[in-house]
Amino acid sequence: MPYLIEESKEGQVAHKTLIVKPKKFSVLNSELSLKILNELSKQPSCAMDIARRLKQHEQKIYYHIRRLEQAGIITLDRTEERVGAITKIYSVSYPFISVKLFDGEPLVDKKTKVMELDFLKPFIDSGNLNSLIIIGSPDSHGRYGVQASDGNVAIDLGLFLGSFLNKHTEPNYKLDTEVRDKDLKNNLILIGGPKANIYIEKLNKDLPIYFDPNHEFDLVSSFSKTIYSADDIGIVIKTKNPFAKDKEVLIIAGKRFKGTRAATVALIKHLKEIDKGNKHNGEIARVVRGIDRDSDGRIDDVEFLE
Repeated sequence: MPYLIEESKEGQVAHKTLIVKPKKFSVLNSELSLKILNELSKQPSCAMDIARRLKQHEQKIYYHIRRLEQAGIITLDRTEERVGAITKIYSVSYPFISVKLFDGEPLVDKKTKVMELDFLKPFIDSGNLNSLIIIGSPDSHGRYGVQASDGNVAIDLGLFLGSFLNKHTEPNYKLDTEVRDKDLKNNLILIGGPKANIYIEKLNKDLPIYFDPNHEFDLVSSFSKTIYSADDIGIVIKTKNPFAKDKEVLIIAGKRFKGTRAATVALIKHLKEIDKGNKHNGEIARVVRGIDRDSDGRIDDVEFLE
């Protein structure tokens, strides 16, 4: 996905942008086209509604909408049935439009990780950790009396997340046994399986890829209907927080420690690939299998199963 990088007093700011060919840029020469885009930036709308708001003839609006759609600047959001007819609702996909004139020499700044920041939002926002990390307690706890051993992967994850932060704040994590109801109103990053982390157990039944407690906590995909039983299978899920409607949850988990390790490696090394598949209603859910590339007994890479 293309991004536009802006320099500001606070640092670099990245925006999603649409790259168009110069000849398509001409559709913006019309003042009416710009007014239509302004209306669509407020909310998805149909030609008739825009015509009424702008007090323009509907056919004029249709003409410019067709040109904007052909240029890729607006897209069909959905259709609705109105008075026995199908109405097309359009929306603007990108707040910025870029024109590429030729292939110039790029400027590369390794500190700029735009795609990663886009994925990690809202857990990291404007260089600040905007979430609570919850890991399983190392003491015997919960329904299953398990001692969680996910502290090692939490360290790796913390180092990864820290590379996107402008400053360090404390405290930034809690054991699942320390969490209280008010803590759940944050964006949450949950690490570990449902036996080791009681909050993943609480969310388990609503996940698109879930652990089956009746079959040794095998992973079951509601997308492919596949059942995964190996210990080195992990999941990375980004979804809405059921405890707070305006917040999100990032789940990094596995049936056993190996699976959680695999999910962590996937997030750190292959975040772009994670962002590609199993998307539904704005959520992301991926399944990975851990691989020990250098044969040292430790998972250091993954393959994506779905």
